[in-house]
Amino acid sequence: MIDKIKSLLREVENLKAANAEELESLRIKYLSKKGEISQLMNDFRNVTADQKREVGILLNQLKEEAQQRIGELREKFENASAHDRKIDLTRTAYPVPLGTRHPLSIVKKEICDIFARLGFSIAEGPEIEDDWHVFTSLNFAEDHPARDMQDTFFVQHSPDILLRTHTSSVQTRVMERQQPPIRIICPGRVYRNEAISYRAHCFFHQVEALYVDKNVSFADLKQTLLYMAKELFGTETKIRLRPSYFPFTEPSAEMDISCNLCGGKGCAFCKHTGWVEILGCGMVDPNVLENCGIDSKIYSGYALGMGIERITNLKYQVKDLRMFSENDIRFLKQFESAN
Repeated sequence: MIDKIKSLLREVENLKAANAEELESLRIKYLSKKGEISQLMNDFRNVTADQKREVGILLNQLKEEAQQRIGELREKFENASAHDRKIDLTRTAYPVPLGTRHPLSIVKKEICDIFARLGFSIAEGPEIEDDWHVFTSLNFAEDHPARDMQDTFFVQHSPDILLRTHTSSVQTRVMERQQPPIRIICPGRVYRNEAISYRAHCFFHQVEALYVDKNVSFADLKQTLLYMAKELFGTETKIRLRPSYFPFTEPSAEMDISCNLCGGKGCAFCKHTGWVEILGCGMVDPNVLENCGIDSKIYSGYALGMGIERITNLKYQVKDLRMFSENDIRFLKQFESAN
């Protein structure tokens, strides 16, 4: 009997199973009520008294070895089964390529982060707007060319409902419901009835900023513009302001930055002037403040606005505006490192 037990011990130590079914067969063979070990237990009563101690120790060792080995095999199959369940067979084959953020989203976030460091918060508004918030409250004359069908998309031929042509409408909505101090930026998509080309599109994206409080001056505006330009294009960037005209600001200006390609020396990109225009700005016209319920004798403010596509062109030298809306994977993959 001792030889039989030792033989089974060697078998148990080398037990192997290719699958769960084979493992169950081994369990039945060795550990079931009619298995090999149970039969030896039944025969234990016939062992002579002088051998009972040695046989008993070997029997217990055999049973423990069989239980431990079969338990190890069962754990291995359970872990493998759990791993298999984590695999989604409906997914595409590995490796799954990671996507990238759109270049316009990258630049918009960068601009918003710059203004956030200056204490500006983000404000949003509807893209389908009314004439009051887009034009009238912003001091546009009744015969201003921006109201013409050639420039604006009107909804259902209505003269009062239109797709916003700038995000300044968000500024008027905020000023109507909130008294100064107001310090906001308004990122969003805008629409204009223009022919689509490499230079223009019927929709594009803007970020506008508004600051209204007591004693706000043009010097505050200039300092904000200088800080923003250096953060966006590098610490060596210079700015210049040229007098201009906008219905909603007075005085008004257009801002140029020193060309970031030639360093202001002159190249084809800046038309050999050394300067590139990036935005319009100015002090908020008192009429706009009054239209929105803010006392212009107490408060003043500045506003500025820029096209995100324009800034993205300058940062990444994208020559064709249409690339931003065509979702060409080859184009988007170029911005993986900019995420």
